[in-house]
Amino acid sequence: MPSNYLWMHVEALEILLQGLCGVQKERLRIHELHLKSGPNLGAVPSDLKILCDLEQPEPTWTVRHVGGPMRGAGADQISVLVRTMLESKASKNVLRFFYALGYKLDHELLRVGFAFHFHRGVQITVTVSSINKMLKLHATDEAVPVTPGMQLVEVTAPASSENYTEVVAAMSSFCEHLAPLLHLSKPGISTGVVPTAAAAAASLMSDGGGTTL
Repeated sequence: MPSNYLWMHVEALEILLQGLCGVQKERLRIHELHLKSGPNLGAVPSDLKILCDLEQPEPTWTVRHVGGPMRGAGADQISVLVRTMLESKASKNVLRFFYALGYKLDHELLRVGFAFHFHRGVQITVTVSSINKMLKLHATDEAVPVTPGMQLVEVTAPASSENYTEVVAAMSSFCEHLAPLLHLSKPGISTGVVPTAAAAAASLMSDGGGTTL
């Protein structure tokens, strides 16, 4: 598919999200460092991410650990993936700290795109980004796309054991509004641009985003 055709879909999706979310987008440029624990840190391997937000005037750092997906009959019946996640802000020497603990760099990525943060019953974040790899260690300025012309669209929301069904309902309801352009589902299930996406994108682009959604 020609790259300008794909970019038209991204621009149309941005217009659609702008109308749905009712907030301004935020530019996204995140350097992700994926670490794995060494043998001196226990028998069970531990993975975590160090995230550096390069869009800030002074880059900010975050440590994030994402657990495995919720399993069982209940998990199979809901339309989203539920994972435990621990996240903490950190100082700029965080990478050196985890290296000292025995963690090793497994791989690193650069996410570039935009995000919308808004409230619709629950707090929801939508990110649209390209995934890029570094040709040299930490060389974010030389990053190249892993899959040229393709964008990753993610919808996430924080939840607890008390309200996750409410969050699932809010996310599922919101994602239905994206159907003119794409379908979203759990990771591992093949989805993507829907058959009517070209016409929907052309309509949104020609309208210039003025249509009330």
